[in-house]
Amino acid sequence: MFKEFKEFAMRGNVIDLAVGIIIGAAFGKIVDSLVKDIIMPPIAMLMGKVDFANLYFLLSEGKTPAPYATLDAAQKAGAVTLNYGVFINVLISFVIVTFAVFLVIKGLNKLKREEASAPAAPAVTPEDIELLREIRDLLKK
Repeated sequence: MFKEFKEFAMRGNVIDLAVGIIIGAAFGKIVDSLVKDIIMPPIAMLMGKVDFANLYFLLSEGKTPAPYATLDAAQKAGAVTLNYGVFINVLISFVIVTFAVFLVIKGLNKLKREEASAPAAPAVTPEDIELLREIRDLLKK
């Protein structure tokens, strides 16, 4: 059983998948930082200094009464909130990741099309076949 597991784990596809998952996780962190630290601050500034991470609807007050300055303060007070600002951040992250994957797939498809349209190298005739053809041509004369 161990031998079968080792053969399964060492297949090229499994290793490629593991590398893809690791790179994907790192890419996800990069996109999260891009959204939170680069994209959302200018958008928030244009919309009147709104921090999207702190946009929420208060469904039920917590131990201390509202208003709460931040989403974190509301959650610490035990309030029930609908966090639509966090959802907006996640949605923007999703769009960026989806677009990046689209560009990668588009590039790979372009490379595959170029390979398919490239003319095939002429088949090299083996030397023994060439010699037999020469003998045949000499016999015809």
